[in-house]
Amino acid sequence: MAAQEPSPPSSLEGNKPGFSKKILANSLEDKHLCNSCQKILRRPLQAQCGHRFCSFCFNKIVSSGPQKCGACIKEDLFEEPTSILKQGGAFPDNAARREVEALAAVCPNEGCTWTGTIKEFEANHEGNCDFMIILCPSCKELMRANEQERHNERECPERTLNCKYCKEPFLLKNIKAHDEICPKYPMICEGCAKKKIPREKYVDHIKFCSKFKAPCRFHVVGCDTSVEKEKIHDHERQCSYEHLNLLLHFIMGIKLQLQSEKTKVAELSRRCQELELKVSTFENIVCVLNREMERSCTTMEAYNRQHRLDQDKIEILNNKVRQLERTVSLRDLSIVEMDGKMREMSAATYDGIFVWKISDFTKKRQDAVAGRAPAMFSPAFYTSKYGYKMCLRIYLNGDGTGRGTHLSLFFVVMRGHSDALLKWPFNQKVTLMLLDQNNREHIIDAFRPDISSSSFQRPVSDMNIASGCPLFCPLSKLDSKNSYIRDDTIFIKAIVDLTGL
Repeated sequence: MAAQEPSPPSSLEGNKPGFSKKILANSLEDKHLCNSCQKILRRPLQAQCGHRFCSFCFNKIVSSGPQKCGACIKEDLFEEPTSILKQGGAFPDNAARREVEALAAVCPNEGCTWTGTIKEFEANHEGNCDFMIILCPSCKELMRANEQERHNERECPERTLNCKYCKEPFLLKNIKAHDEICPKYPMICEGCAKKKIPREKYVDHIKFCSKFKAPCRFHVVGCDTSVEKEKIHDHERQCSYEHLNLLLHFIMGIKLQLQSEKTKVAELSRRCQELELKVSTFENIVCVLNREMERSCTTMEAYNRQHRLDQDKIEILNNKVRQLERTVSLRDLSIVEMDGKMREMSAATYDGIFVWKISDFTKKRQDAVAGRAPAMFSPAFYTSKYGYKMCLRIYLNGDGTGRGTHLSLFFVVMRGHSDALLKWPFNQKVTLMLLDQNNREHIIDAFRPDISSSSFQRPVSDMNIASGCPLFCPLSKLDSKNSYIRDDTIFIKAIVDLTGL
């Protein structure tokens, strides 16, 4: 019996998982099983994906939010959003419910012969079977329902019984302990042998019982005889000599003990005097230490005040240093900016002719091929001191139609200080040259500006769109042995025709 498990209670309210498979009288079909608890469907719900679940099981699944249907995943039929189980995403399957409730059922409890349908089992028998296994709430022992009354009255070790003497209720396991203190418990007098004396009256009885043996009054000095109360005077007369001897020895013992105690008191007094002397010495030491501590505290406070002042000074100096560092940084930026302007001014020309020296050609060409720096701008040059401001733009691996095959060279009109005094659009002939460093065969290209192009109108930003020659020079000429590259350097020359300016 103890190896069994408690039978589940009735669940007409539909808050329990499916029926146990054991209640089926006939063979089990998969369509009658819940896809969650794998038991027979109870209050079946059908999800959008077509799978059926007990009402309890479905609500448990979606209680923490929408979930993927495990049955769809297992059958490899998962399809969103159909296979997502969510609150309100299923409907009562009354056809399946009627089919399940009409199935023949038997009671799964051992010894019960009930038969009927699942509907009748749920409505009338489930939770009411006399053979179902239940748990005793007191001792936690398993039993059949029809054995509960006998168990509670006769077998449960945690049952409550009334004391047969005082009639107070106690747990069975506490009855014996209660008998030791029960005021109505019957006791027997050791003197007169009277029985059934309640414990609460026993003390009064022995006070007056003449047959009750009591210790001799001289038991405190060593007489260990117990006599009946009515014979106590005879005992004292007969044993007076013994009692006097016992009393004498007792008094002598007390005297010796008092002498010993006096010796101990004298020793304690001497030690107390020594301790008082030590305490006095320690008090003087403590006074000296207290004065030293006060001086130390005063010194520490002074040090702390000076430390705070020093910290304030350090903070002020740190602020000044940070301010000076910012000033120095601004000065450094100004110097860098001025250096850039100086280099630009030193490289600038004012006659429309500009020679651009490009060193480290191999590295810059590799950067252009890799896309790290496809284009380079030259320093600015001018047609005159108050003339047009211009620069060149070169693509060492080509641009547009010349990408990867040619060196592309472009002319750029820049915004200058004197643009308001100049004639627009820019209409001067431009000649671009890659110089042969043996002065034999320069590569030359020239063009006259298209005055309708925005590249040659008065600039509204720092520079206009570049215009020039995307097919300026085939890269094959630079890859083979040539006189255009020497010491890993090339020279580009630009000439602006100044006619009409």
